This record gives sequence, structure tokens and C-alpha cells, in this order.
Amino acid sequence: MQFSHLLLCILILIFHFSLANSENVTAQELYKIASSLEMFVDELPEMPTLKGYKFCQHGVLKAGELRIGMFEKKWKFHRDLPSSTVFAYGMSSESASVPGPTIEAIQGVETFVTWENHLSSRLFLPWDRTLVTAQPRHGGVSTVVHLHGGINEPESDGSPLAWFTAGFNDTGPAWTKSQYHYVNVQHPGNLWYHDHALGLTRENLLAGLVGAYIIRNPAVEKSLKLPSGREYDRSLLVFDKSFLKDGSIYMNSTGDNPTIHPQWQPEYFGDAIIVNGKAWPYLKVQRRKYRFRIVNTSNGRFYRFALSNGLSMTQIGSDSSYLARPVNVKKLLLAPSEIADIIIDFGNSSTDEAILTNSAPYPYPSGSSVDDLNSKVMKFVIETTKKSAINQPDSRIRERLVRYPYPNKNGIAHTRYITLYEYDSSTDGPTQFLLNALQFLSPVTETPRQGKSELWHIINLTNDSHPLHMHLGLFYTLNQTKLINLTQFESCMQKKNDAVACNIENHAQGKVIATPANERTWKNVFKMRPGYMTTIFLTFSLLESDQPYPFNASAEPGYLYHCHILDHEDNEMMRPLKILK
Repeated sequence: MQFSHLLLCILILIFHFSLANSENVTAQELYKIASSLEMFVDELPEMPTLKGYKFCQHGVLKAGELRIGMFEKKWKFHRDLPSSTVFAYGMSSESASVPGPTIEAIQGVETFVTWENHLSSRLFLPWDRTLVTAQPRHGGVSTVVHLHGGINEPESDGSPLAWFTAGFNDTGPAWTKSQYHYVNVQHPGNLWYHDHALGLTRENLLAGLVGAYIIRNPAVEKSLKLPSGREYDRSLLVFDKSFLKDGSIYMNSTGDNPTIHPQWQPEYFGDAIIVNGKAWPYLKVQRRKYRFRIVNTSNGRFYRFALSNGLSMTQIGSDSSYLARPVNVKKLLLAPSEIADIIIDFGNSSTDEAILTNSAPYPYPSGSSVDDLNSKVMKFVIETTKKSAINQPDSRIRERLVRYPYPNKNGIAHTRYITLYEYDSSTDGPTQFLLNALQFLSPVTETPRQGKSELWHIINLTNDSHPLHMHLGLFYTLNQTKLINLTQFESCMQKKNDAVACNIENHAQGKVIATPANERTWKNVFKMRPGYMTTIFLTFSLLESDQPYPFNASAEPGYLYHCHILDHEDNEMMRPLKILK
């Protein structure tokens, strides 16, 4: 008994010593550690793949069942960096990876996943108890998995209140079951899964709990004649981290306003850019087309991607949906949690290598300029021989991809105004972000009906661009309108918190910005421009058929909408969404 008590004390001392070390390190020292890592020495990993379906006799497919755990283990992010402690998804501790395995599902075939928490008794990154946070009575790390972009029953959506610890020893108030049911009836496209525990999303994702999920329809993909196969169709999960000399992932342990929030800071930005679990990796490619499904899994960093040799990228999808037509882009802006589905034809390259670069300020759009480290993402090493013919699809990308129904403005059942607020301390540092001046646990105010459509006007009164993410519902962004006489409008909103009473129609009279061509489709995330009103058309039915959901969407615990800058989401920029029958 005395020995176990002594061991516990030693572990606590080690933990607090590690926090002290992270507290004493400076930004300059973190940059120096990252800059000591040579770029483009680790090959881009190919993530493990799990099939969310089974084959029966005569090639018939049936529902698949998976058991995926969360494990604490060591992970090598760079050749010259000591191994880092991470949280990782996988079928076992040995096979768990950062990112986790890519789950491949088939449209119309169900997938059942039992998510198991095998994590130790503590979170190895600092966290802030002043935030509304999952706090289990018996200790342990709280987790819950959200399938981002998934159209599924509320019980399987991964509510922040449905958290659970190892062995389900403690569970949150909304937890109901251990096996999640993904119906996969939605249109084929790209999703990703990640942790969503209340108040701990930023820590658990930084620790490594992310992974890709793809819903395929072989007939659709074959007709589009896109690059296919594991070598030519790759998911790229991009995030940023800073490290200590011993390889530990760095996260601040002191907040910008420590008398209010001892640890919380408004955004996390790492010095090293990680792709598929490696810092600044390289990928050898042939002179042919490749498909890349790029997911921004960073806590707060936006990326504006480009290729150093001037090659264009052809975008074919945004978030979980295809575009109606391919769009050629030289630069590609991706907010946290957004997905871009692109084609790169390296056969058009005039060079033997191309660096995927980043030029997005941080915080976006008016923050610091990129530096020598975060301006580079990965390198493509292009074969020197002429354009490959092996497995090369039709050289021309189809002019028409997938056409979904266009928003029917005559079918709008309700119009809502959602206002984004930032609250600052006397030192002008953010202390909290809110939607409509309400906290997460305040009574629900957004209650759309299943099968109906709504028009939402999102008013951003902060200085940041916020990626607003909608659970369950899909939306089409119509336009963004600059607010005039903004100071007057802000003053009124601070008093009344009512856009109509503050005459929003008189203020939404400025420049109108059309939705970028590469985002004109049905999305679940969009960048809310500061000082603008963004108008979105939401639908709460299946996109391709306009049929009702094949589950009870009005069940508890309901759904959410929130900013996907994780530090904002964890500090109240999240609201419940209750679907009515």
C-alpha cells in the first residue's frame, strides 16, 4: 500500500515537472527545435485501411463491424526527433497510428463501430478546469468520437456530452451506447472522425485522435474516371505541432488571461507541419494524375496551399460533396476541419520536384505572416521519365461531375440570424467566444424540422474568420455581404443581441462576395468572413433523394453547430441543434 502511494506521488511529480518544463520554454526555443529538423527526409506514410463492410456469397455486401480503440503510445514524427507520446486510434496498441486508420465504407451499406477507450488515467497535455469540461468522477481521459460530415442518428453522432472513460467506468450525461451505427446512406464523399469530448477537443486532437473516413460508390467513381487505387488516390491529413527537445508535444500551460483562464489560449499554432503523421514528408510520384483528399485537422491554422512549380490543382469536391464541374485553382484556402478533393497532374510539371506551400496568415486573416517553417507542407519528388502510361486514366477530367439539387428558395421554412461574438479582457485578450451570446448549455434555440429547409444569416462581429461546422445538416453558401456602419451595429447588438431589432437590413448593404467556384456545393463547414453577413441555405433531408432520414433525428441528445477552431469550440462557441419531427 505504501509502495503504491509512493509510486503515485512520483508520477504526479513527474507530470508537474513536465508541465514546468513546457511552461519555461520560449517561442524562440520551440522554433529552434522545429528548425533543427531537416525537411523532406521522411516518406509520406500510407495510412492503414479498414473496410466498413463485409463480402458475402456472390459478391453481395453486408454491414461491417469494427472495434477501434484509443491507445496511448509512442509515435515517431520525424527521423531526428525522439518519439512522442500520443493518443492513437487503431485495432490494437501495436497497429494504432496517427492519424488513425482510414475507414472505407460503401454507400448504402451500414457500418457498426465499437469505440473503445484504452487510455491511461490522465491526459498528458495541460487542460483548463475553468472551462465547461468533461470531468469524470473516477479519473481517466474522457473521449467520444464524432464522424465529421456524417448523417447519422443522434446517439451515434458523438455528442460532447456522450463522453466516456476507459472501460466505460465513467460516462457523460448523454452517453447511451458503446457501438455506433453509421448508416452510410448519404451521397459518396469524404468525411473524417475525431474526438469531441466536452472542453477537451483541442487537447485530444492535438494528442493524435483523428482519422479519415470515405464513403464510396464504385459506379459513380468509375463513371468519373478519376485516379484510383491506393497509390494514386491518397488522403492527406494535415496538422501542426510544436515539440520539446525530448519529442514531447508542446501545449501551453499558461493562458493569455491566467486570472480568468489559467491555461486556455484563443488559438494553438505549431511550428512543424505534419502530414499523415510525419513532419514535412516527401512523396515520390509519377508523371501522371493523382487524387488527394486533403483534410485540415489543425486546431486553429488555416492553410492557403499552392505548388512551388506553378502547377494548378483541379478541385473536384469540397467537404463531403462533389462539385458540379471541376475547378482549376492555383491557390487553395482550407480552414480547420474543411476537406478539399483535388487532382494534380504531375505530367504537366516542368520540374522534377514541387513543394506544397502555405501562405495563410495566422490567426486568419489578419495575423502573422508565415515563416520558413510553416510556409512549407510537403514535397513531391517527380520521376524524371516522361508521362507514365501505366494505370493512367483518361487524360481529360470530365467537364461535368455530380449534380445535386440546387437550393429551392421557395421552400424556406424558417429564417434565422446567428451572431458571432468575441469577449475580451481589460488587456484586450479574448476570454470567450459565443454564438448569439449564449453558452453551450443554455436552452436550445435552433429547432429546424426534419425534411425542411432554412435560411441562416451568420453575422461575424469578431476579427477572425470562423469555420462554422454543422452536424447532420448540409448547407449551400449563397453569398457574403459586408456590413456598413459596423461600429453602430455592434453597439446596438451589445445592448439588444437582436439583429432584426438592430436593423440588420440597413447594415448588410456593403460589398457582396459570391461563393468561390470551388466551394459551390453542399458543405458542412464554411469560413465566416469577419465584418460580413454570410447567408447559407440549410437542408435537413437526404441530399440526392430529398427523402427523410432513415432514423429518428429528433432523438436525444440532438446535434450541434459550432466554430471548428478547437480553442473557440472548447470555450463556448458551440450550440445545440434540436431537430423536430
